[in-house]
Amino acid sequence: MSSFFIKKKGPPKVFKKSENSAGSKRKNDGDTGNKLKKKLNSKHNEEISSDSETEGPAVHRKRRANVEEEFDETPQEKKLRLAKLYLDQLRDEEEKKAEEESFETDLIAGRLQEEVVSVLATIYTSEIRLLRGHKLPVTCLVISPDDKHIFSAAKDCSIIKCELCKIIPMLPEMQQSKLHTIAGGRKGTEDRHVGHTAHVLCISISSDGKYLATGDMNKLIMIWEAATCKHLYKFTGHRGPVSGLSFRRGTHDLYSASHDRSIKVWNVDENAYVETLFGHQDVITGLDSGSRERCVTAGGRDRTVRVWKIAEESQLVFHGHEGSIDCIQLINEEHMITGADDGSVSLWSVNKKKPLSTVKAAHGRHGDSGLEQPYWVAAVAALQNSDTVASGSHNSKVQLWKCGQGFRHLEPLFTIPVPGFVNSLKFSSSGKFLVAGVGQEHRLGRWWRLKEAKNGLYIIPLKRQQPEQEGVQNGEENGV
Repeated sequence: MSSFFIKKKGPPKVFKKSENSAGSKRKNDGDTGNKLKKKLNSKHNEEISSDSETEGPAVHRKRRANVEEEFDETPQEKKLRLAKLYLDQLRDEEEKKAEEESFETDLIAGRLQEEVVSVLATIYTSEIRLLRGHKLPVTCLVISPDDKHIFSAAKDCSIIKCELCKIIPMLPEMQQSKLHTIAGGRKGTEDRHVGHTAHVLCISISSDGKYLATGDMNKLIMIWEAATCKHLYKFTGHRGPVSGLSFRRGTHDLYSASHDRSIKVWNVDENAYVETLFGHQDVITGLDSGSRERCVTAGGRDRTVRVWKIAEESQLVFHGHEGSIDCIQLINEEHMITGADDGSVSLWSVNKKKPLSTVKAAHGRHGDSGLEQPYWVAAVAALQNSDTVASGSHNSKVQLWKCGQGFRHLEPLFTIPVPGFVNSLKFSSSGKFLVAGVGQEHRLGRWWRLKEAKNGLYIIPLKRQQPEQEGVQNGEENGV
């Protein structure tokens, strides 16, 4: 009988022990369950495991416990957790992308980043040369890729090609350096005159120096052989004045902009029209392009800057100016500079829809007291792949700017006296000189007239020497 009770007594003890252990475990789980739930989101935010990591059995058991806890999440909690994970991943990707872009920008800007100030600080007004030849205000100009020639056009419908090597050593107001002049014709002689019979508004040259393109108020685009100034083709199709032209670098693809609010793409080698792009809500006032298959445009009074991705057939729209955007220029493939009739100059990145920096009343103000208006910014230029840009107005000065670290702001360097309306600005490819196309009137109208100004090109040499070094060299040459 005792054995009977021993057998009966044994199992309860075992059962009691097991029951107590399970109860203790459930109690511990109950105590720590809420803590695990609270820490679950932070756990996922802090650690993202890699497939390449080696994990022990303890890690697997811990992960299974976490997975079991996830089943206790409500749908709302799970959505919130996944959303936080996704936002963290996006934030990490953006930070990495920003670091890479900053690194690339520093490499690009490094070409002249340190020496630009010393280069431009040695400009002397006595060395600025004026090249005359146009009877009416100069509207546009372009410098050949080898920096040997300048092509300019004006309201007198003419195109002049001049040689730079004959300009720099000569005295002011030279006329002997002209190599070729394509005279303008009278209105109504379009059928028999080879050349333009209306104001020429834009000009561009291909990166290999083979083709020259010009556009005028008569909706025409003329293609010339740059070496001989021989007329090759005439492109028609725009329904308004042609206001912008640019060859894609490294190709003979030509982009054109017009007051008809359209962008057209042409293949000059094939003498062919490719396609038309629409988007602007007002006349297009400026256009530029780089080596990518895209171009940038200024939309005048629709107050937008647009980046056109030709291959994707899409566009990016940027807002920032308060007035009509009249000029635009690429600094590199990622940044650009614009000027407007509200007097502002803006620095842009193609990755942001708002300007990185805007300088209001960049050229000052004019007018009676209480009625002052900012000087219109009629022209901008950029030294390619550097941190130096320039802007021009009719306050008789060209303003040079330096793009700050990371292209986040504009710093004024100094001004160069250039009397008249600065209608066009171009840096040479080497950065050794700046050319300003100047006239007595604005290139797009006759709102003001500066009688004291001279129609022509101002050649502004940019030296890399410091004044002290120059003085030492001059003393050595004179035998002092």
